[in-house]
Amino acid sequence: MREANHPPRRAARELLRFLTPRTLRGRLSLVALTTAALLMAVLTLAFNAVAQQRLQHQADDELRTRAAAVATTVDTTGTAVHVVESSHDNLLDSNVWIYAGRHLLEAPPGTASPLTHVADRLAARGDRLCVTTSSHKPFRLCALPVAGGRAEATVITALDLSPYRSSADTLLLGSLALDAVMLASTYALTRLAVGRALRPVGAMTDQAAQWSAVASAERFGSKGHPAELTRLGTSLDSLLDRIRTLLRHEQQLTGELSHELRTPLSRIIAELDWWQGRPRTADQTRASHRVITDAAVSMRTICDTLLDDARDGATATPGTAEPLIALRQLAKLFCPPAHLTITVDGSCPAVGVAPALLERIVSPLLANACRYARTRVTVHVDGTSDGVRIDVTDDGPGVPPPFVPHLFEPGRRADTADGHTGAGLGLPLARRLARSADGDLRFDHRHTAGARFVVSLPAG
Repeated sequence: MREANHPPRRAARELLRFLTPRTLRGRLSLVALTTAALLMAVLTLAFNAVAQQRLQHQADDELRTRAAAVATTVDTTGTAVHVVESSHDNLLDSNVWIYAGRHLLEAPPGTASPLTHVADRLAARGDRLCVTTSSHKPFRLCALPVAGGRAEATVITALDLSPYRSSADTLLLGSLALDAVMLASTYALTRLAVGRALRPVGAMTDQAAQWSAVASAERFGSKGHPAELTRLGTSLDSLLDRIRTLLRHEQQLTGELSHELRTPLSRIIAELDWWQGRPRTADQTRASHRVITDAAVSMRTICDTLLDDARDGATATPGTAEPLIALRQLAKLFCPPAHLTITVDGSCPAVGVAPALLERIVSPLLANACRYARTRVTVHVDGTSDGVRIDVTDDGPGVPPPFVPHLFEPGRRADTADGHTGAGLGLPLARRLARSADGDLRFDHRHTAGARFVVSLPAG
């Protein structure tokens, strides 16, 4: 309502918004131009004020010099004032008045009456004064009392200020012309300097538009940049690194979820295919429903476990589990070939992690062991001085020595053409989950007949 009641104010704001440059270069140039204009206006006013004052002092000096020269022709030694004829008589013809008291003795011929009136007033005051009068022309008049006798005399001289005013006007015009040249140069140089200074910013903008935060390792760096742009580049590099890390974590979480959900999804699909293949009895249908329900619950548990682990990088939620019971239930979910046997044995100390997390840690190890074992997979649980140790051993070909350093790198496989499926995410996930529970996962280099992975977890 207030905007509607003041259309001129709104129009002024719109005009100001229209006239304001939209680029940083234009705005900085406008600020520099405005600052220079204000500074030059102050300097110009001060310079011309000083120049006018200086010209007036020159005029006063000339008037007093002439008055002093005329005063040498005035005799005040007697009771009356007398003008002595001398070589200075020509001065009386150039705007000079001589007064005895208030009585005019000598006056320049043809002097306009306004100047004589001003001279009369100066003589009446009897002081050493200078005044400026502007009748048809600007004139400066100065009075000089003549001392030395009983009679009082005053010499008044006048000077046409037109040449001085002309000089002052010339100085003012010259100053304004110089100001215009300086402002134009300031604006041009400011735009050039700001453009050159902002050129790295434009290059950084183009680079940021071309780069991919994940796929590209390019960064802005700090070589050859001013200090401000160096700080900006460093901040942007840190931001890109954080974005890249977050995106990698997101991709890792997506891959891990896909990897872990594949097994229960395969069980659901297989059970549905088996159930739909031919008519089943009620008991068989209920058994299929139980399998599907168990797989769905397993999927929900997998999602909860991985999301809880990924949330804010927090450590795993404390809990306890009976490892033999949890691992035997996990072994039942795997369907090894007829020639393969899975054995779970050992002592039964409680482990300090939740059953769901324990399954997620051991599940990739058990899946790999079943994939590469020839006849036997063994899961052995044992208590240690600082926790619980779980060994997962198979009698397969083992891990090629050159690949051992890359075992726990995401997406790495020893042989992608070995006929086995896998994305190379199981072992990195198992190690990360074990470490999130204050444990660890390592490969046993001393075991040569197959492969052995050792999980260390805190005791419950």
